[in-house]
Amino acid sequence: MNVLALDGALGGFSAAVACENRVAAGVREAGNVALERGLILVQRVLDEAKLPAGRLDRLAVGIGPGGFTGLRIAIAYAKALAAAWRLPLVPVSSFDSLEYGGTFERVLTVVVGRPGVISARYRCGDKTRRASGRIAEVLDGLLPRPACPPQAGRAALDVVGASKDVLDALAERGYPVHFVDPAVTPAAAAVALAAGSRAPAASLHAVRADYGELPAAKAPKP
Repeated sequence: MNVLALDGALGGFSAAVACENRVAAGVREAGNVALERGLILVQRVLDEAKLPAGRLDRLAVGIGPGGFTGLRIAIAYAKALAAAWRLPLVPVSSFDSLEYGGTFERVLTVVVGRPGVISARYRCGDKTRRASGRIAEVLDGLLPRPACPPQAGRAALDVVGASKDVLDALAERGYPVHFVDPAVTPAAAAVALAAGSRAPAASLHAVRADYGELPAAKAPKP
């Protein structure tokens, strides 16, 4: 299966092609480049993979949580290309792409937003919780309750994607942590690999952005 994937949620913009569950090409550019450079990078990875659009089986896109502008643009591009090429589109969460390729029993996966604000997902066995907001509030709401309490001598909590302020907050709470870098980069490469084994969205309209964090301000009521 040949998959073209885009991601604008996890910093900068990335595009990748996976062929038969192997990354054939991947590229990422930092900064707010999605609008000006996004389609250029799409063509670049197709050229590097030596794969014309006609040989693609599906498209995939990171749907967040993550950066507002890049996320919107990546999803818009993915929907437009899927419609133009008449291909199915697979949405992939930022949490899933960050964790892709890793094996975790207990993991906190973090997407950093505005300064001091995060979206995070905590998984322990078959239990999953997520929250968005200020770092302290998110950690207080997510970290182990009686189902998975921290215990003396227990293995450290795996943490993926966290910034230093999140790690510092975990240390203040007495949690031993094992920081894990994403196993697959750029983000679009993980999205492409994950999408190969997932069902596409029922329609392009069903693919929606997950911005994660609460808005910085609320619009006044009329």
